[in-house]
Amino acid sequence: MNERRWSAVDAYFTKTIVKQDAALEAALAANATAGLPQIDVSPPHGKLLHLLARMAGTRKALEIGALGGYSTIWIARALPQDGRLVTLEASETHAAVARRNIARASLSDKVEVRVAPALESLPKIEAEGLAPFDFVFIDADKEQTAEYFAWAVKLAAPGAAIVVDNVIRDGRVAHAKDRDARVRGIRRFLEAVAAEPRVTATTLQTVGSKGYDGFTLAVVGR
Repeated sequence: MNERRWSAVDAYFTKTIVKQDAALEAALAANATAGLPQIDVSPPHGKLLHLLARMAGTRKALEIGALGGYSTIWIARALPQDGRLVTLEASETHAAVARRNIARASLSDKVEVRVAPALESLPKIEAEGLAPFDFVFIDADKEQTAEYFAWAVKLAAPGAAIVVDNVIRDGRVAHAKDRDARVRGIRRFLEAVAAEPRVTATTLQTVGSKGYDGFTLAVVGR
């Protein structure tokens, strides 16, 4: 097996059951045109986020790491008419692209894009009383994932789902002596999950158009 085959299978799934529409395709195209890093979730992964948010009965969602808003659109479409999604992005350039993509998808009334480092925005969200959230997606810098996870648990409603992306690091996450800061950040996060009595979690490895990767899914106790 290789990445070419994994990508072909993802493309088949996208065409048959994911059924990505014009707004999602336009978001990916706009992100590429703006020179954003090509690190959006794949269409099948985006659809998975959508389904998980629906399964969690999400009315309020939090996203840490908006990039160009592709995953934001998938999650926001799972919300009811009066639902709300707050998405955090450190880069004003990325946030501007995300806002345009969200507007094109007719979701501006549901989505608020906040620009600042997430660890600055999260205490403000708590102070403003926007929590609790029913669904949290974490897809930001890996070095601080443990801190983002701690905030996600703090701001989560009972029964909330928390999804954390890019936790496999090409398999390097299993190597305790790896010195890469992102690998070490993910290991700190996984250790925090294991020590957190309020959640039940698992981590899955995946292959696809984004290569060899995986995600952690946690559910907050009721």
